[in-house]
Amino acid sequence: MLLIHRSILKELLISFLMSILFLNFTLMMEKLLRLSRILSGVGAPITDIAKIIIYLQPQLFILTIPMALLLSVLLTFGRMNTDNELTILKSSGMSFRSASFPVVYLGLICFIIGIAMSFYLSPTGSKLVREKITNILTTRALMALEEGIFNTAFKDIVILVKEKPSSDRLSGIFIFDERNKDEQKVIVAKEGKIVTDADDESLGFSLLDGSAYITRTSILTEIKFGNYHFKLTPQVESASRRNSELSPVELIKLANEMPDKKTQFFLEFHRRLSMPAVCLIIIILGPSLSLMAGKSGRLGGLTVGLSVFAVYYTLLLYGENLSRAGKLSHFAGAWLSFTILAIFSILIFERVNRK
Repeated sequence: MLLIHRSILKELLISFLMSILFLNFTLMMEKLLRLSRILSGVGAPITDIAKIIIYLQPQLFILTIPMALLLSVLLTFGRMNTDNELTILKSSGMSFRSASFPVVYLGLICFIIGIAMSFYLSPTGSKLVREKITNILTTRALMALEEGIFNTAFKDIVILVKEKPSSDRLSGIFIFDERNKDEQKVIVAKEGKIVTDADDESLGFSLLDGSAYITRTSILTEIKFGNYHFKLTPQVESASRRNSELSPVELIKLANEMPDKKTQFFLEFHRRLSMPAVCLIIIILGPSLSLMAGKSGRLGGLTVGLSVFAVYYTLLLYGENLSRAGKLSHFAGAWLSFTILAIFSILIFERVNRK
């Protein structure tokens, strides 16, 4: 029996590693495409892009580890079912429950790794990603300005310069700023200088001899200036996404200190627990689901696995939205999808095990 378990576990590990590479690559492309508009506009070096990819991995692993675990179980047990290996094992006296023991070993390992990623590595990685991108923008964005070309590296800001006498000096400057939708600005200046402030991670222009045109609904205000400091704060994520940088202890502390934002902090905390905990459900769900899928092959296993996670994630978002709307407590909303999936997994496992 030990030899059989070792053989099944080896096949599970190979399928798991292949699945996690495929899933990480797929999700990585989505994130890189989202950042490409910013990074390509400032000429970020390949070493910095490589660092960002590494820093993003813990965030991706939180999602891909449970998915890869389920896919590996479906592929392995689906293959064994197609080749009638499970039938042979049952005929030799091994129960379905016993044949599923290798999944327990791999599932527990994935759960421990998932907790480490979710509680410790992911917050650190999120913080490093923001700091790295901010550093790239601060040191390279304005330096990458080209004469006569509209620069859109910063969200809701368009910059155009007529001439660039040196790396930090500009002339003939035009800026369109719509960061505040209720107060859009057009700024023109004869010349200016690029300035940076490392203390608050900001950068901008020190503009000389120009005009600022500010619109508020139907009112237009013109301001002449001799010296004007136009400040930029590089930011690639909205403020709500900063929750991903907080440790579990910080999330609970902020939830108690800020009652008006209590729900969002607790939802983030529960998600840190519930996503790795899905691995424990897959220990029960995976083997039985592979048999229920029949002899549909690897493509069938892949389809079933992705469908399960699509339904689970939809229920997760639905439960969290109910909590934000005040219709459910943060605990009930966060664990709604987990509870439904757990009950479903136990029912089908017992059904398959009785056959």
